[in-house]
Amino acid sequence: MIVVVGLSHRTAPIEVRERLVADAEALPAVLARLASRSELESVILLSTCNRYEVIAFASNGDAQAAFRAVREEIARQAGNANVGELARYLYEKSGEQAISHVFRVASSLDSMVVGEPQILGQVKDACDVALAAGTLRGILGRCMNRAFAVAKRVRTETAVGVGSVSISSVAVDLARRVFGELSNRVVLLLGAGEMAESAAQSLGREARGLRICNRSFDRAAALAGDMHASAIPWDELAQELVTADVVIASTASHLPVVTREMVKRAMKARKGRTLLFVDVALPRNVEPEIHQIDNVYVFNVDDLEHEVARGRSARHAEIAAAEKIVAEELAQFLAWTRGLEVQPTVVAIRARTRAVLFAELERSLAGRLKHLPETDRVALTQMMESVLNKLLHAPTRNLKARAAEHQDAAELAAAARLLFDLRETVAPLEQEWETPKALEGEDDERLPH
Repeated sequence: MIVVVGLSHRTAPIEVRERLVADAEALPAVLARLASRSELESVILLSTCNRYEVIAFASNGDAQAAFRAVREEIARQAGNANVGELARYLYEKSGEQAISHVFRVASSLDSMVVGEPQILGQVKDACDVALAAGTLRGILGRCMNRAFAVAKRVRTETAVGVGSVSISSVAVDLARRVFGELSNRVVLLLGAGEMAESAAQSLGREARGLRICNRSFDRAAALAGDMHASAIPWDELAQELVTADVVIASTASHLPVVTREMVKRAMKARKGRTLLFVDVALPRNVEPEIHQIDNVYVFNVDDLEHEVARGRSARHAEIAAAEKIVAEELAQFLAWTRGLEVQPTVVAIRARTRAVLFAELERSLAGRLKHLPETDRVALTQMMESVLNKLLHAPTRNLKARAAEHQDAAELAAAARLLFDLRETVAPLEQEWETPKALEGEDDERLPH
């Protein structure tokens, strides 16, 4: 059974989420600890600025044991926090609800900014890490592969991603709402990663000046060259706060890079001019106390929810269409998983019937029919295969249909095993999945993430 345990912008404030950030270097170690738990057969860890969740396949179908194991590991990752302390922020889903959740997350229907493309890339990266660690396989692998196909359908069959569809673009929209036109404003981007690039693209040449400050000056210069901006050395950040009107922060620092004292000094030189910070990083780059300084405004990712809601309501019809796609794909995937319940019985019946038929054929070819030439022997073999297929077609079809319709497939399979004198069989789930084409780059292009 597939389970999901985690927290997101919907259930936990930024103060809680920033305690659970697992960057690229820490991710394999955290994943290894999760994979070592006997309660989890396979596992993925998805860590972004707006969510931290574990997607796993529960050993022996025991969802409660899997929930407990994941809760303990999440508490450990949060600095050995009390499990009960975190419980009110966590969501736990299993079975159909968990699969639906995975599909919706990959399709960006559970994102703060519905339709944003970054989440699919982040999910794919999480799968890459799990594949490298050997923790992604079986039914969970099939589920993730299907999630990528669902996301592709949503992206191509709906316009859910039209408009402002990234946190960075929403940050730029907020700056416009505060200042009006930005043609006489200077925008400073702290960081030169994908968030900063997205913000720069949203701005275009609208701002009077666009400046990029990053610890790696070369990286800042490279982005600045592409965006007709100016690159600023990191040690000049304090001075840049004197001239900038809008600061969009998105560095990977685990500690604030803009402090209260730094801003107090800058505001003295600014002579009362308004300074707006939009902090889209997690952990936060801007000390929250800075908001208490006169004429300084600080917004973090949670504060952007009002801006996001405006765009979400405008795309209501497209979101409904995307949800319908998810529901269709969920039904198909559940039918496939239920079919696995009877597959071992189908295989066993076929093997038993084939063994009986071909044993009799071999006996006849070695006795009364030993005079037959090779061409006739081949013809008899082909006829026996045809008889086998026709004989088992109806029971195979009916068993699978019952399973897909969630009817009495288990009882019918048990009756079939009794009638054919078959031993109890177990589905070879670990052989039901291969590396997803989407992960190999054969299904679609890698999205920005």
